[in-house]
Amino acid sequence: MATASSYRTPLLSESSSIISTSSSSESEESPATSQRYNDFQLLNLQIKISRIPNIPCTNFHSYKSLAVLSGHVGTVSCLALCGEFILSASQGKDIIVWQQPDLRQFTKFGTGDGFVKALVTVGNKVFTAHQDSRIRVWKVSRRSENVFRLIDTLPTTKDYLGKFMKQSNYVQTRRHHKKLWIEHADSISCLAVCNGYIYSGSWDKSLKVWRISDLKCLESIKAHDDAINGLVCSSKNGVVFSASADGKIKAWGKEEKSCGGTHSLKGILEGHKDVSLNSVVVSEDGNFVYGGGSDGYVMGWVGNKNLDSWKLVCEEKAHGMAILCMCLIKGEFLCSGSADKSICIWKREINGGLFRVGVIKGHEGPVKCLQASPVSVGGGFMLYSGSLDKSLRVWWIPAF
Repeated sequence: MATASSYRTPLLSESSSIISTSSSSESEESPATSQRYNDFQLLNLQIKISRIPNIPCTNFHSYKSLAVLSGHVGTVSCLALCGEFILSASQGKDIIVWQQPDLRQFTKFGTGDGFVKALVTVGNKVFTAHQDSRIRVWKVSRRSENVFRLIDTLPTTKDYLGKFMKQSNYVQTRRHHKKLWIEHADSISCLAVCNGYIYSGSWDKSLKVWRISDLKCLESIKAHDDAINGLVCSSKNGVVFSASADGKIKAWGKEEKSCGGTHSLKGILEGHKDVSLNSVVVSEDGNFVYGGGSDGYVMGWVGNKNLDSWKLVCEEKAHGMAILCMCLIKGEFLCSGSADKSICIWKREINGGLFRVGVIKGHEGPVKCLQASPVSVGGGFMLYSGSLDKSLRVWWIPAF
């Protein structure tokens, strides 16, 4: 295995780190059909008898965690890589910064700012999405005593002041209640970053687009018929994919010439009927998309040249319970985490199919979030998993 110094990285990388989202709390305005999980529901899933046959785990590799990191007072909801740091957030409203390679707790920030639902990093900034429907922006600097410093909240005060006086800027969010279109009306469940923009998905069914340079909200899209659970953006072509409790993944493309540079719907990827899609990932070339469902299936699609038509290429029963998170590693492997407490490792085939090569067990609660290091370590890769058991675990996965 590689030495500790072999995977030390600069404070902040130029590339962004995208994290899949989470949705583990309830809202009074939640749609009746919404597939949203709070901690109590997820823990109850573990003791219910599944009607689906158990998935045999023989002939697969088994793994032991390199480290178990404890310190959160609540369940771990999301993860992100930030240069030499690993960031983990929880329902306990705190974000813990772990320093590599020794994996010691470096600092905490964000305490008291509300349940953190999603994290993304870009440049020297960290964006955190919260249950209070706000996005907070943190600046990272080693020169400051306060390494992670809050610098703004989205929507910004400037954005508010520029819009609140005009009646046409308000939209109906519920009966007898209106909000500015730049505001989310429910918990923000997921974030994605790409090409100078931040995308936020919410249980209010909307997708919003924010410009990183001035933190201005540019668009609000009525994207789905139910809660948005996951977002991912292709760095290859800039297409954004949103996964929803309505059982669909939608592809959104930016029309530079027409429509004033706004995003429009390019295609719809249909999942199983009456099954929530909780997570979505996209291949490096932008041609293959994978969704994880509440029925435990991973589904994969391939798009045509214009990405406006999608064909189902794989449909794998991955877990006995709901898939809550996924991540791709170097385009070769897909990892899926589930309410059944396990993580499955899949090798991608040329045609987009998936071949299972390993199963990871060790968490004592549902696996809520996954993140993998982009840097190879000792002929494999580092995988980080957060769980409702309040722990963050670190695994080394060999490249099969």
